Amino acid sequence: MEKLFKLKAHGTTIKTELLAGITTFLTMAYILAVNPGILGDAGMNSGMVFTATALASAIATILMAVMANLPIALAPGMGLNAFFTYTVVLGMGYSPEIALTAVFLEGILFIVLSFFKVREAIIKSIPANLKRAVAVGIGIFITLIGMKNAGIIVDNPATLVALGDVTSGTALLALIGLVIIAVLHAKKVHGAILIGILATTVIGIPMGITAPFGGWSGWKPFSAPPSPYFFNFDFSAVLTLKFFTVFFAFLFVDIFDTVGTLVGVTTQAGLTDKDGNIPRVKQALLADAVGTSVGAALGTSTVTSYIESSSGVAAGGRTGLTSLFTGGLFLLALFLSPLFLLIPGAATAPALILVGFLMMKPVLEIDFADPTEGIPAFLAIIMMPFCYSIAEGIVFGVLSYVVLKVCTGKYKQVTPVTWVIFVVFILRFMMH
Repeated sequence: MEKLFKLKAHGTTIKTELLAGITTFLTMAYILAVNPGILGDAGMNSGMVFTATALASAIATILMAVMANLPIALAPGMGLNAFFTYTVVLGMGYSPEIALTAVFLEGILFIVLSFFKVREAIIKSIPANLKRAVAVGIGIFITLIGMKNAGIIVDNPATLVALGDVTSGTALLALIGLVIIAVLHAKKVHGAILIGILATTVIGIPMGITAPFGGWSGWKPFSAPPSPYFFNFDFSAVLTLKFFTVFFAFLFVDIFDTVGTLVGVTTQAGLTDKDGNIPRVKQALLADAVGTSVGAALGTSTVTSYIESSSGVAAGGRTGLTSLFTGGLFLLALFLSPLFLLIPGAATAPALILVGFLMMKPVLEIDFADPTEGIPAFLAIIMMPFCYSIAEGIVFGVLSYVVLKVCTGKYKQVTPVTWVIFVVFILRFMMH
């Protein structure tokens, strides 16, 4: 373990990494329930998608552990799965097989781009202040996700968002959980987030929110899960303009979601250097790319790095051993799905809210005194939660950075790769 993951050099232990791995898994295990439901709406078999989701998540996360030694877990991305079903299949009329083909080819292209260090160059081209802003923006974004999942924040036709009913139900349970996790964290209790999730799950039983026996009917212990789809592709539409539009949309969202997550989580973990560069970024991007292709071959939408990994980092995870434990739990989930699906969203929501607080720290290092640095950082931070997208936050951050630098005569500070990304973002808006 020491030789492979260099635990002492990262100031961590096997016990800490195990707690962090379990914490990461519990905060993202909802994907095992949500993904089959979303892709099921596209006409796919939910049981087969469940198996594909667990297997693809396990394979990609274990690859991240052994290739990049980073505490980052992967799974089919939220937003990307909705795009797959509601835009590509139901909206554009494509079959799930053609949509899976687009995801598979996107993964193959990512592997090529990773080998030629194109994605690595993109990450390095993002200015240091913007990288810090990405971490902060992701923190606010996952806080919003946690509050939305718990019903603390609800939609409102007049004001877009509003406070939900926090005196009962999931919102009340989440607030109780938040108090528990916050107090444990303030007292520096080891594994505070994991203990809080489990305690909140138990408290949810008398409240009628945690259903301890609801998912067990007809389930046999360690029974084999349904087989996944396997190479369920259709290449008939590959050469059409419409297919290219779908392919590019998958490509764009995935590349910048992944970049944002890698920057945000490694910044939070203190693994980046003074310029915000990520260690072993090429291997991390390659693991992500292989995960996407493997996931498509098994029958699920785009696999990407998960912002929920920051909960494991908050619990002390610093190496790939955290990811190895998380990946192992995804394999175990294949045979013990009801056990893992017991934990309600209201129990994991407080963890996401507290992680949002922990990810605010880099804001102190952003140079707000220079408007050409501070304004792009500010836009990157606020556009992530407001647009419900990491990618859009990066878009507005980079566009405003280039425009402000050019208009104030500081154009020499814009690197050639940043110029290329700027042009790509402009073309994306023109193609929209």
